[in-house]
Amino acid sequence: MKLSVITDEISGEFEHALDVMLEYGVKGAELRGLWGTNIAELSDEQMERAKKALDERGMMVSCIASPLYKCDLYGETGDAAGQTHGATARNMDEQIAMLERCARMADFFGTKFIRIFAFWKRGELTDNIESDIVVALREGAAKAESLGVILGLENEHACYIGTGAQAARVIKAVGSPALKAVWDPGNAFCAGELPYPDGYDAVKADMVHFHIKDAVCGEDGNKFVCIGDGVIDFWGQLRALKADGYDGYISLETHFKPGGAAEEGSRLCLAALNEMMASLH
Repeated sequence: MKLSVITDEISGEFEHALDVMLEYGVKGAELRGLWGTNIAELSDEQMERAKKALDERGMMVSCIASPLYKCDLYGETGDAAGQTHGATARNMDEQIAMLERCARMADFFGTKFIRIFAFWKRGELTDNIESDIVVALREGAAKAESLGVILGLENEHACYIGTGAQAARVIKAVGSPALKAVWDPGNAFCAGELPYPDGYDAVKADMVHFHIKDAVCGEDGNKFVCIGDGVIDFWGQLRALKADGYDGYISLETHFKPGGAAEEGSRLCLAALNEMMASLH
């Protein structure tokens, strides 16, 4: 298993984020927001600058953390139902074009993986809605196959597919080698699922990438905390990843910002995560 960080969880200043990661021995960078620009909207000049910064530090890209399919399934025009991380709102008709651009980015940065979602949640997930999601993602997966990339469906509680069990059902129904899972236990917890072992057991056969964040239940809803301080059984989860032979990235997406300080939250999480990883050996 290798460590990665979604870089803008540390700082939007990309080079600084990379330098912080190196302090903790992290060589994998997941790209979402760079210099205030969402990954799907980087200019060619920004891409070249990012590649130069990575190469100078001997770092690799673990995943393109795109906003693909973080849109409305049925063309609603309401506000976003969750975080967009600076991405411009796009409708269904624009998703394949964005997928093609993200695939070119994946090739440029030397990764096969593009993170995607399954549409803003505008009510309860029904059988009909799930069937429509399968149809939409089947089109995207077919395009991904032709482009030689793998789409990683992240379970996201602000989207229709928020749990490991739901992600596993959709991936199985789509039936494409180009659609796999980005497993996020923190999001599963927020969606009401027991992340480990329940969600993990459902999705592990399809998992190609792993996001780590911890959380607790608070009076005002769920709250993100330092890795190891929440209620998610990450000790059991990490041991299971090792036992199951997972050799991909564990990518920090902490959302933990003590006093509003994203870098401090990421530093605390990286220190805790390094201790946890060391204990597995």
